[in-house]
Amino acid sequence: MAEALQNVNVLPSSNSKKRPNPNDSNRDDFVAKKPPTSNKPNWEDPVSALANARHEFGEHGGVNMSIEASATFTVMEPETLSRMFAGELGPDRDFFIYSRHFNPTVLNLGRQMAALEGTEAAYCTSSGMSAISSVILQLVSSGDHIVASQTLYGGTHALLTHFLPRSSNITTTFVDIRDLEKTKEAIVEGRTKVLYFESMSNPTLTVANIPELSRIAHEKGVTVVVDNTFAPMVVSPARMGADVVVHSISKYISGGADIIAGAVCGPASLVNSLMDLHQGAFMLLGPTMNAKVAFELSERIPHLGLRIKEHCHRALVYAQRMKKMGLKVIYPGLEDHPDHHLLKSIANKDYGYGGMLCLDMGTEARANKLMNLLQNHTQFGLMAVSLGYYETLMSCSGSSTSSELNEEEQALAGISPGLVRMSIGYSGTLEQRWAQFEKALSRLQDSGLFSKN
Repeated sequence: MAEALQNVNVLPSSNSKKRPNPNDSNRDDFVAKKPPTSNKPNWEDPVSALANARHEFGEHGGVNMSIEASATFTVMEPETLSRMFAGELGPDRDFFIYSRHFNPTVLNLGRQMAALEGTEAAYCTSSGMSAISSVILQLVSSGDHIVASQTLYGGTHALLTHFLPRSSNITTTFVDIRDLEKTKEAIVEGRTKVLYFESMSNPTLTVANIPELSRIAHEKGVTVVVDNTFAPMVVSPARMGADVVVHSISKYISGGADIIAGAVCGPASLVNSLMDLHQGAFMLLGPTMNAKVAFELSERIPHLGLRIKEHCHRALVYAQRMKKMGLKVIYPGLEDHPDHHLLKSIANKDYGYGGMLCLDMGTEARANKLMNLLQNHTQFGLMAVSLGYYETLMSCSGSSTSSELNEEEQALAGISPGLVRMSIGYSGTLEQRWAQFEKALSRLQDSGLFSKN
């Protein structure tokens, strides 16, 4: 099927025939023409790239695309089906087999994700973890090796530490990716297949030097996979050398805390291999995205840039004010953050420094007391995992989203017992929410559990 899938990242023409003639050699009916040179996307700006991507119209001329809710697809001639399974006809010609393979609505969402990340192609899945696990299993075989950041989302860390060694004989060496020399030394030539890290780490907000890490990996023939869940729009890993970008779309890209979804963005050859009928992880493991979910998400991506800017603006203002109050705040937008200048040098202009910040309260008891006050007494935010919601979400990372790491692993990752991870929302006014934070902190100080001194 590889030949038929070579153009999975190419948008069919809006007036393409719904039931094309399989023998029609005029591909102009099916393949979008390249835009004039003057209209090429500005690859420095994700919003510009999205605006330059083709808009998919509905079947009857609707401004929104139609939802292709079918699990399976009919053909007009019996011979067509065999040709599709033989790889002679595929989505680039508007031929579809089954929605576990390619679905037109999900394919369009993938094109939006590819534009957002500046990659050749992308395809979306039922969750972030399904995207991560599928791409790793596609790139790494039994007996192979991965080098990964020691600071990762707990689920990813558990996948690499426990599941893959047991199920697939795939091992991982964890390193401090800030130490480029140690990262280079951890790569075993001929055996290491993937260098895996997060553009902005969960939860400690370490910023990856994507250009240098990509250079080191590529010198050794290693594929670079970057989780960009914390920093869509803010950072564009593929434009700095990363080979593959993965997302939990459930977070910022969804924005509503109501959808679970993921994405893999990268070369068309990778998406093709993931969809291969015989050896593709997406095809055979079945992490299929529902077409109705894909439609909803496609309607949210156009205003992602506006949402990200407000998330980031508020996070910076709160972090600056928290620091002035004497709190131990971790935020890469602050000049005293060790990665501030790095992020400033690699970030896309005008989108800020991320919508996540951390408060280190020292102990879990203080962290829990503060979160209780912030939710139940002043309504500043909600105690919940995940991120990217319009309300502020708070969790004590060590006992929640990073609980898969043991005490030693948490210490190596820089996760203190009292680290409160905050996904800063944008509901209410900035000053209204700040007053709620100050009120909760004042109550905490009055309780004797915490002092700025």
